[in-house]
This record gives sequence, structure tokens and C-alpha cells, in this order.
Amino acid sequence: MGSIQLWTYGMVGLTFGLYIFIAWRSRVADTKGFYVAGGGVPPLANGMATGADWMSAASFISMAGIISFTGYSGCVYLMGWTGGYVLLALLLAPYLRKFGKFTVPDFVGDRYYSNTARVVALVCAIFASLTYVAGQMRGVGIVFSRFLEVDINTGVIIGMCIVFFYAGLGGMKGITWTQVAQYCVLILAFLIPAVAISMKITGNPIPQLGFGSTIAEGPHAGRFLLETMDAIQKDLGFNGYTSAFGPGNRSMIDVIAITLALMVGTAGLPHVIVRFYTVPTVRGARLSAGYALLFIAILYTTAPAVSVFARYNMIDTLENVAYAEAPSWFKNWEETGLIAWLDKNGDGKIQYRAGKPFEGKPSFTGQAGPYGQQVITNAPTPNGNELYVDRDIMVLANPEIAKLPAWVVALVAAGGLAAALSTASGLLLVIASSISHDLYYRVLNPQATEKQRMLLARIMVGVAVVVAGYFGINPPGFVAQVVALAFGLAASSFFPILVLGIFSKRVNREGAIAGMVAGIGFTLVYIAQTKFMGVAPWFFNISPEGIGAVGMVINFAVTCVVSSLTKAPPMYIRELVESVRTPRGAGEASGH
Repeated sequence: MGSIQLWTYGMVGLTFGLYIFIAWRSRVADTKGFYVAGGGVPPLANGMATGADWMSAASFISMAGIISFTGYSGCVYLMGWTGGYVLLALLLAPYLRKFGKFTVPDFVGDRYYSNTARVVALVCAIFASLTYVAGQMRGVGIVFSRFLEVDINTGVIIGMCIVFFYAGLGGMKGITWTQVAQYCVLILAFLIPAVAISMKITGNPIPQLGFGSTIAEGPHAGRFLLETMDAIQKDLGFNGYTSAFGPGNRSMIDVIAITLALMVGTAGLPHVIVRFYTVPTVRGARLSAGYALLFIAILYTTAPAVSVFARYNMIDTLENVAYAEAPSWFKNWEETGLIAWLDKNGDGKIQYRAGKPFEGKPSFTGQAGPYGQQVITNAPTPNGNELYVDRDIMVLANPEIAKLPAWVVALVAAGGLAAALSTASGLLLVIASSISHDLYYRVLNPQATEKQRMLLARIMVGVAVVVAGYFGINPPGFVAQVVALAFGLAASSFFPILVLGIFSKRVNREGAIAGMVAGIGFTLVYIAQTKFMGVAPWFFNISPEGIGAVGMVINFAVTCVVSSLTKAPPMYIRELVESVRTPRGAGEASGH
């Protein structure tokens, strides 16, 4: 244990030092450097930075954890996020880059010739970004609480301070080059344990192939890994790992809705879109989109393998094992409250079955039970399951479960922090630029000096960090679920307005404002009802994570209907739309 902690302090200290050094070297004094890194980032570097920005704590920590527990239906996150990135790269990025504005509200305000539309877009951007950044802060807290032996709240506060330093100091320029370093850290941290565990379980060093291979040794030797997982799951009362749409799984319409909400939410996420303004040309935007897709695919194709390896190893090392003989990884994680055991039948053994072990999350008294375990005060639920496992620990605990060296465990901790902090910094910049540029400079005070705008932007980064930290300490769900809600809000507000703004000359400001308000309004009400007010999902049984797809359809419909019933946009707006869609040369948007 001491060895793991020592390695973790070393790895985390080294990577944090690197990020701060890069931020200090990249510090900026003007708004163009602060918002879009001066527009001079090479496409390859921008592709890596986009990959890091994109692969948040949800991708690194939580996505594999959810697939690990839900099997096939958990892959909605994988399909939605990957498909969404393709949609963004093909449908939006090059056109928005050619338009040449700093932010999404800037595009909306100018395309729909309305400060009201700009402010509505700004509010939507802040809502989506704050929801998303809350998930990152929870990820930071989980990593710190386990590996540096501080409580989750302290971990979140440390993460807040680091992000504030390099987002406030270097702006987009500092964030971009920091994210290049963070991509290298997080991808190595994800791949090294995946390769080692794939080799251990299946004898195949390529996780994507090991996932579909046979088990190399032990009681299940010679059987396919997925076939074995199906049998184990069914024996313990769970659904089959590879089964789809049956009882206990998500319905087909829910899977489609979540996948669609994640796809179009991706394409509407402001912190990813702004990355395409940081390259010098439209061709550079297309190139960096291609590079980013490659860098993202490396992690996303590995995640399903990591999921099944972690699940197989966890059940193999815990099921029906006497608590006194439980492996060290279990005892280490038990201290965080993210895994817990309640001995219902008094036999001193860990029984893992389908069903909740007790009401709510574990609530420890601090006393030792008859087997040396922490005593839990929560009322037990009437089923045979005695084990509580928080899904968000699976990737982080995976190297310990597989008994990999301490330095690998520490590297995964550093990778989890890199994933969370890289995305958090991008989101905080979106919030800061939305208020300082889109609200203050473009609406309230067009005469504001460069110095005033920079000062306000840095103050807003600080305010956003504090709000994000609060939600990181009091999160409304698992990391990936919180992030899915952000995607739903982006899907129902931005995507239709961006697509119609680029591809339709007839859509006007009245339609855009009505569509955004209707789309995000419906989505917010549904999420509030089902997440916080105890109302069962009532629209075709679609879960709150998928309702953004319905909000998007409402937005499209309202925008088109209202636009057709009101006055067409002015001629100069129609000419602007035509020029954005027509490829007249790669350098045009940058004034070359």
C-alpha cells in the first residue's frame, strides 16, 4: 500500500508539475490568445488536445465502469460519443471554422442577427458546461480519495486549484499545450494496464483481440471470455453480459434515444467546437478532426475489453471469499466508501448477487464488525446481495485487482486526473468566454478594452471553478450519467440551431430563439422530474439520459415552424450562409 501511495505522489506530482510549467510558458496577454490560442496551433497537436478535451473522466473512469456492470446496453455511451464526434467533424467543424467566430453563442448571435439569440445560446452553453464539469470534478475527487488518502472533498478542492491556475493563466493557448501532455499521460495510463491484463487473462497482448479470445488458465481455461462472463452473470442472478433489450435491460427505444442524444449532444458541445478555431486554416480544422478521431478511437476501442477484464477479475477475486481473506485491493478501496460489504447471513463470506445490498450508499459508523469490517448503518434490502460497488472505481481499481506493479496503479491514477482536468479546463474556458466575450463585450459593453475583457475572463474562470467544485462534492449521479445529462442539454439546444444555421437560409432569429427555449426547456423539465422529483420516465419510458434526443426533435420542429410563419432573414444573412457553405479556399476564414 505504501509503495502504491509513494508511486502515486511521484506520478501525480510529476504530471502536475509538467502541466503548470507548460501553462506558465504559454501564458497570454491578449483575448485572441486566451480564447483561441492565437489561431496558430498545428493540426496534429490540436488533434491530440481535442482528444484529451474529449476524453473526460467519463470516458476514462466511468464509461468502462458502466459497460462493466451493464454489458451490452452500456455500449450506448461508446456508440453515441464516437458517432457524435464523426458527426461533429463532418457536419459542423469546418463550416464553423470558416465562419471565424470565437464561440458558439458568437455564431448564434451573428447568424441569427440577434443579441437575444446570443444570450439564450450563452445560457444553454453555461448550463451544459457546468453540468459536464461537475462530472469531471467528481472523477478528480475519486482519484484523490483513493490514491492520496484524502477525502473526496479535499481532492476536488486540489483539482480546482490546479485547473484554475493553468486555465486562468494561459487561456486556450495554455490549455491546448497542457492537453497535448495530458493526452499522452491518459492514453498510456489506459493502454498499459489493458495490454498487461489482456496478456494475463487470454495470452493475447492486444486488448481488442483479447476481448474475444479464450481464457488462458484457471478453471475456465479454453472457454471464450465473453461466453464465460455470460455464464457467471446468469449464475449470480444478473442478466447475460452480452444480452440486449431483454427484461432488466434498456428497451430498444431507450438505447436508440440515448445513443442519438449523445451523438448530437457531442456535435453541439461548445468546448469541443471551439477547438477548431485554434488552427490556422479550414483545412487544418478538417485535418485536426481526423487526427482527433484516430486518437479517440485508440481509447474507445480498448474500453469494452477493459470493462470485461475488470468485471471478470472482480468477481473471480471476491465472490464467496471469506472477508478475512479478501484481497488487499478490496480493503484499500473499502476505506473510500466506494465499495462495501454487509454480512446478511452471518457466514463471514462475501456474497455477490443481483440486487441492492442496502438502501442508498454505504454509511459507516467507524466501528469494527466481527470480521474487522466497517459497520454500516443503512437498512439491508431483502435479497442475497451483500456487496456494494460504485461503478466509477472499476478502471482505477483494475490494475490492483489484477495485481499489476505499483507504478502501473499510480500511472492509472495520473491518467484519470489528466482526463478529468483536461476536459474541466476546456469547459471552464467556455463558461468564462461566454460571459466575458459574448455577454459583456458583445452585449453589455462593446467599448470594453482588451485588459478589461481579460480580467473579467479570469474572474469568470474562478467563479466557474467554485461552482463546478460544489457540484463535484455534491454530484447528482455517476460521472458518466452526469455527463450524459450535459449531452442531452447540448443536443436539445445547440445542435438544431447550428445545423439549420449552416444549411438553411430560411431559418430566422424568431425560429432559433423559440426552438432553443422549447428544446432545452422540455429537456430540463423532464430531467428535473425524473432525476430529482421521483417521477417515473413517462415519455415512451425514455430515461433522462436519452430525453435530449426528443428535445432536439422539438427544437427542430419549433424552429422550422416559427421560421416559416415569420419574416425571412435579411439578404446579407442569406449571403453569409451561402459563403460559409461554399468552399472557396482553405485560408479564407483566416483572412489569407
